[in-house]
Amino acid sequence: MMHQIVHDSHEKTHVALVSLLAATGLTAAKLVVGILTNSLGIISEALHSGLDLAATGMTLWAVRIAERPPDAEHRYGHGKYENLSALGETLLLLVVCAWVIYEAIHRLFFRGEVEITPSVWAYVVILVSIAVDLWRSHRLQEAAEKYQSQALEADALHFASDVWSSLVVLGGLIGVSLSEWLGWPWLMQADSVAAIIVSVLVAVVCLRLGKRAVDALTDRTSRQLTGLVEHTAIEVEGVEGVRDVRVRQSGPSVFADMTILVPRDLGLEKAHTVAQQVSSAVQSRIPGADVVVHVEPVARPDEDLITSVRMLASSLGLAVHDIRIFRTAEGNSLELHVEVDSRWSLEQAHDRVSELETQIKNDLPEVTSVLTHIEPEHQEAGTPAVAHPEDATLAPYHEAIGEFSRACGSELSSHQLSMRETPQGKSLTFHLSLDGQLPIGEAHEISRRLEQFLHQRFPQLARITVHLEPRQHRDECACNNGTTGCQETATRGDNRGPGQGDSTGESV
Repeated sequence: MMHQIVHDSHEKTHVALVSLLAATGLTAAKLVVGILTNSLGIISEALHSGLDLAATGMTLWAVRIAERPPDAEHRYGHGKYENLSALGETLLLLVVCAWVIYEAIHRLFFRGEVEITPSVWAYVVILVSIAVDLWRSHRLQEAAEKYQSQALEADALHFASDVWSSLVVLGGLIGVSLSEWLGWPWLMQADSVAAIIVSVLVAVVCLRLGKRAVDALTDRTSRQLTGLVEHTAIEVEGVEGVRDVRVRQSGPSVFADMTILVPRDLGLEKAHTVAQQVSSAVQSRIPGADVVVHVEPVARPDEDLITSVRMLASSLGLAVHDIRIFRTAEGNSLELHVEVDSRWSLEQAHDRVSELETQIKNDLPEVTSVLTHIEPEHQEAGTPAVAHPEDATLAPYHEAIGEFSRACGSELSSHQLSMRETPQGKSLTFHLSLDGQLPIGEAHEISRRLEQFLHQRFPQLARITVHLEPRQHRDECACNNGTTGCQETATRGDNRGPGQGDSTGESV
């Protein structure tokens, strides 16, 4: 790869150097003949070639600098030196065009007859100039297209215009010669007219080149190029959308950066693969392009509810499993197990899980209630299921929870018991309030033992979900909600009996 870069740089420099030597010879020859013949057309050609010589020198300088690799102060490389060189050439040629037009108008309208003595050497110089310019223009254009070099392309366009301007000067010389042979004095003005035509042609080419150079220096990019990048990226499999596409050119190099939208459940490795595929696709359409792709996760239009919940939990740094969806007349009710850092207290864990519950309800309006079971990390996950609600008598379960509390000597408070029928059997859910300063591991152990106790007492239960929360939080909820429709069993080891009633099933 490095050998190829060195070879390319050498070839570009070689073409520019040969062009420089040719410009030197032509400039000297045209200037000598122009002065000897007093032909303004040839003198304008000599000045034109002289500026071509300066411009070619600038091109050689720009090409050599542009080939330097990026450094600490030029992160995008040195390619814009080529654009700067092209702009400089344009300005130089416009100055010469203005002077030649000024001199030609003075000869035509404000001076007496100027003696022009065309000779064989004048014709020889012009014909040789045309041949050399044709050869130089062809070589430079080939190199410009091969290496996408605006500086070389500027030289190629200059020398192509030189061919046309030389033809016009040749016509002017022929007109002067004919005026002597045929005795038509008005043909003596053909030289000045030819000079004006040459200057106008060169000025038009200069303005076009100058506009392109300014566009490159100010990072103006064609809509076609930006659209090509965007359409190429959106066609890559796994890309949901493309935005913030930016394209800039620096000499022969094209830099493109964009943001692609990928499904948020794709995973980091697969998302990176999609980004690489986008980069490769753009480079296949724009060879040598430097492409930077930023990946942004988004929800699929057809994303299922369970995936949405998992992604919301992941955004908060939480893992979830055993997600179950209960479809009710009011909407979807969720139950899920949430894994938290085992070093957290129950209060810390509950606050984070409450944040998840709030975000689920805000982002997923089809979800009307969320019940979570908090547990330390690395618990075994179950399988999602769908069930339908059905009321049942809850008094025996209240009594069993109270019995467990008295047996273990813990101060437990349960509320919002709910029973549902699922294809696997009965599913019991309830909230359990504990001391908020308990370590989450100890709190989870109490809930695990309670679940085991209830499974032994009620074998018909296929699933038990316990939502743990700190006791202070429960008291605040009771005040805020007025305890309407809320069934609670509060057991403090004093033989107080459990209350009875129906659960609303709503998450606190």
